[in-house]
Amino acid sequence: MPLVHIKTFGCQANKSDSERILGDYFARGFSETDDWKKADEIVINTCSVRRSAEDRVRGFINNINKFFATSSKPKIILTGCMLFRSEAQIRELLPEVDEVLPINEVGFNQQAIRKDKIHAWVPVSSGCNSFCTYCIVPYSRGREVSRPEADIVLEVENLAKIGFTEITLLGQNVNSYGLEKEGIALRKLYMESHLDLSSLPSNQSQYKKAKSTPPFVILLQKISKIDQIKKISFFTSNPWDFYDELIDEIAKNPKIDRFIHLPVQSGSNRILEKMNRGYTRESYLALVSKIKTKIPEAVFGTDIIVGFPTETDEDFHETVNLVKQIGFKVGFVARYSPRPGTVSSKLFPDDVSPAIKKMRWEILDKIINKDNLSVRPIVP
Repeated sequence: MPLVHIKTFGCQANKSDSERILGDYFARGFSETDDWKKADEIVINTCSVRRSAEDRVRGFINNINKFFATSSKPKIILTGCMLFRSEAQIRELLPEVDEVLPINEVGFNQQAIRKDKIHAWVPVSSGCNSFCTYCIVPYSRGREVSRPEADIVLEVENLAKIGFTEITLLGQNVNSYGLEKEGIALRKLYMESHLDLSSLPSNQSQYKKAKSTPPFVILLQKISKIDQIKKISFFTSNPWDFYDELIDEIAKNPKIDRFIHLPVQSGSNRILEKMNRGYTRESYLALVSKIKTKIPEAVFGTDIIVGFPTETDEDFHETVNLVKQIGFKVGFVARYSPRPGTVSSKLFPDDVSPAIKKMRWEILDKIINKDNLSVRPIVP
């Protein structure tokens, strides 16, 4: 029986994709091995959000080549977010790769193979319709597409039947599940010579307002009716569409997790505008205040980028102030690195030094993650 090893880099979406990739391999008669040195095929599910993530992929491939320098190496298959590049670019960058597998070609026709038997990741959508200037996801995962509600509910029902009691609904912007979407081609927009911040559409404009109860709220309500499911989480939300109906549903529904991951990225209005995030520091704080008023037990996690182009000490201090004001319990802090193909890489110079980025990262990581270590919530 052939053996496959899957190496996953990056976020929860990639972890969920790897579970489905493994299901596809099992259906083809493979077994899994945790030891890549014994594998017949190695699937590398890549992350490209930061340059450091791509460096880890290259390092892993180098280790494979060194180990198999004098023997026949396993087949190496690349998938995930590094495939925002063309296949020709991938083969030039990583000539050791034998096959390129676009992640959208791994469907839901086979049951995902989950190691955890209590908690399950359940994707509700793929891709993203937002226009944050730093983000590679719209290129690597394409425009946002929601799964049919019936398919999601059926998957959760089947998980409940075999003993799962906790699920996390996944989407790059999970709140926008099921909304009608605009279809502007980001790649075409980027290639226009006159591109500037004023030509970028707002993130809010890409999602048409629900005429009644938002589809994501309806989905939460239907999943909550499954008796065996005791806890429902979702990841990731965005501030521009954390609508009142969702807040009200969390407040009255005891099955929904009170941990809310709400990326802020920066506490500086000037930087938020350059990021094209579509909200201000003030509107973000007002949203958090509204959530805390209706859900007093709510706790918050966030994503923050330090060292975004032109970020000054004053901009950074505004972020520190916001972090302390809100009291995040978990924070994924990243140092900005320009990603090829993104708007920020075209418009802005990477002008904050690595040393300053590192210092700012250490300050925020300490405030959010280390000082709060004893009171941090358990994140699925």
